[in-house]
Amino acid sequence: MKTVVVVGGGITGLTALYHLQRMSIEREIDIELILIERDQQLGGKIRTINEGEFIMEAGADSIVARNEGVLSLVEELQLQEELVYNETGTSYIYTNGELHKIPQDTIFGIPMSVDSLQNSTLVSEEGKIDALKDLETENTQFTKESSIGDFLEAFLGKELVEKQIAPVLSGVYSGNLHKLTMASTLPYLLEYKNEYGSIIKGLSANKQKFQGASNKKFISFKNGLSTIIERLEEQCSSGTILKGVETTKFQKTGDKYELTLNGHGRTQADYVVFATPHDVTQKILTHEKLEPDFNKLRNSSLISIYLGFNIPGEELPADGTGFIVSSGRDVKCDACTWTSRKWKHTSINQNLLLRLFYKSTNPHYNELKEFSEAELVSMALEDIRKSVGIDGDPISVEVTNWKDLMPNYHLEHSQSVQSLGENLATELPRVKLAGASYFGVGIGACIQNGKKTAESIIDELEENV
Repeated sequence: MKTVVVVGGGITGLTALYHLQRMSIEREIDIELILIERDQQLGGKIRTINEGEFIMEAGADSIVARNEGVLSLVEELQLQEELVYNETGTSYIYTNGELHKIPQDTIFGIPMSVDSLQNSTLVSEEGKIDALKDLETENTQFTKESSIGDFLEAFLGKELVEKQIAPVLSGVYSGNLHKLTMASTLPYLLEYKNEYGSIIKGLSANKQKFQGASNKKFISFKNGLSTIIERLEEQCSSGTILKGVETTKFQKTGDKYELTLNGHGRTQADYVVFATPHDVTQKILTHEKLEPDFNKLRNSSLISIYLGFNIPGEELPADGTGFIVSSGRDVKCDACTWTSRKWKHTSINQNLLLRLFYKSTNPHYNELKEFSEAELVSMALEDIRKSVGIDGDPISVEVTNWKDLMPNYHLEHSQSVQSLGENLATELPRVKLAGASYFGVGIGACIQNGKKTAESIIDELEENV
């Protein structure tokens, strides 16, 4: 009987374990499954906090429903009755002391029509004229490995990108657009430019694919995202799950791998899946030939602050669900989600629950990362007062500091991951890398990657039976 060890009990590791169990039963392959998680609870960056009348998420607040494998997994886990969808509403960009609506008919702030461009209050007339060159200028130099920031500025102009697109896209992908590739962000924009001769025309022609992208396309669960973590743990009953156990050493012994576990001796495996952040995996593997590739991967940081008030949610602009901060800032946050408006289930009494984000790309980050929790909360309250005029004492507060835990897909990311995979296959066959550090940062991407990792192992085992 073969043994498969999964290191890391976040959504990727749990999904891999779940599919390994399911597919081994379906294909009648006898394997032993072990998952090792150093924290006392599973879920990684998925962690739901229930406090008083509020439900708060320490990490992501939702899953993109249209991502491959998401809803099918929800159905397999019989969680359909627990699903909740986001409320619809307008997103704003906060700049120069004012909230501006992100125009309708846009995707990530990118206009899907000329009318949408003309309706923007964020861009000057000169900026709009500059953006119209997209309709006439051909692409002769950009590829999927080019910077998406350079690509967008070349055809849509600097002002539109800086004032309307960059705040949205940088928020989604946690990085400077000029250091992110087309391949790791929105590769279809390049395809549209090449096929239709225009980004705007390409988006317009494929509008149906994107319509309502923010309209009830995100899911959570009545009791928070930890619901899916808890159900996956319940379903992985034939595997051994070790919580509060750290993997401290890894070595190849003959045709097997041996892992040393803090306080739990050693275990041997035929296959090992590392579903841990890349720097954690690098530290465990300590393999000289893999070091250069690991060293090219990057993380960023994020501070999340929830503030719950005994104030009705109607105090906010009637149609809004939050804002992103652009240039000309007089607040220190990068974005603010009006959580109780966007997710009705998060506030039992429909009182106000807000979430503010402060990223390591923030010009104030080096200062605020040294702040105490009380200082961070004071700063967040001042940001709320300036931006939406809410002035009061919170009844619930949750501060989460994700220090160096947010993967950052820079220009060399995909090449580094490819090289790392090739070297790993040569040096440590049957060791697999999985998760947000390599193959997509969203929960949906992690679910898909966990399943594909499990499939690759089961296929190899089946071939060797």
